[in-house]
Amino acid sequence: MLSRIAESLFWIGRYIERVDGTARLVDVVRLEQLEGTYGSADESVGHVLSVLGGEPPAEHVSYAQLRERLVFDATNLSSITGSWNAARDNARRARETVSTDLWEAINTAWLRWGRLGPPDGTARHLAWARERAILVAGIADSTMSHDDAWDFLVLGRYLERADMTARIISTGTLPVGALSWQSVLSSCGGNQAFMRSASGLFTDRAVATFLVLNREFPRSVMFALMQSEAALKRLEPEFGAIGFRNEAIRLLGRIRTSLEYRLPDNVINELPQQMSRVQQMVTAVSDAVAARYFPRATEETWMEEIR
Repeated sequence: MLSRIAESLFWIGRYIERVDGTARLVDVVRLEQLEGTYGSADESVGHVLSVLGGEPPAEHVSYAQLRERLVFDATNLSSITGSWNAARDNARRARETVSTDLWEAINTAWLRWGRLGPPDGTARHLAWARERAILVAGIADSTMSHDDAWDFLVLGRYLERADMTARIISTGTLPVGALSWQSVLSSCGGNQAFMRSASGLFTDRAVATFLVLNREFPRSVMFALMQSEAALKRLEPEFGAIGFRNEAIRLLGRIRTSLEYRLPDNVINELPQQMSRVQQMVTAVSDAVAARYFPRATEETWMEEIR
């Protein structure tokens, strides 16, 4: 497979997952605006914008500013609009590899997103973005051969999910203006799954443990890391007797085992630091994947012979 096609598939997976995760979190903030007090709502908005948008929280950040930055700003690749645009561009580059159904799903989402009406950030926009992202992921899984092309897409999807879930969890650990753990759980779509696993006993620590360490819940940090590692091993099985040739596999295995084999209480007691490590490791893994599979050839510059 050409490296440019593999790279496009990897980023399709990341951007579609980013649409889903961003829509979930912004919708939770929208609901807190309706239910919470003005002051605490402003603090939550500012910190969420900082966690997802990379900007320092301002003193008075409105929901309208959050909505504009993370939903409708076409120049921001972390926004829903920016992610749809980037996913469609990458799908167009990999048109000969993605299935016809997948291309049509992404292209239709890109076309219809701008025709949903005024950009008011209502539940209709956010629910539509979530549902369409899930639809696109399902079409990819059911219409593409589960070969190297699909593995690159899945790798991008689960790396993005690990990063997004870690960021969402970080909003619940802030000393001031934190989202409630019920809101954090809702933003990951884990209410029913958590209640089943915890037998209805809701505590903040139980929710945090579930979202970080559960091996069965699809949106947990642990599940996403495991699936990312599995996709990399399918792409390049390791047969060496010592170490790993693939740096991305080594990095993923390191962060996964550091969470999986520590006592859960120790992980939760250091939750902000652990989630920061996950985010940093996802960035390092993404860079290692790019270096190994998407190398950038040095452009040759023609120079006139000097006589």
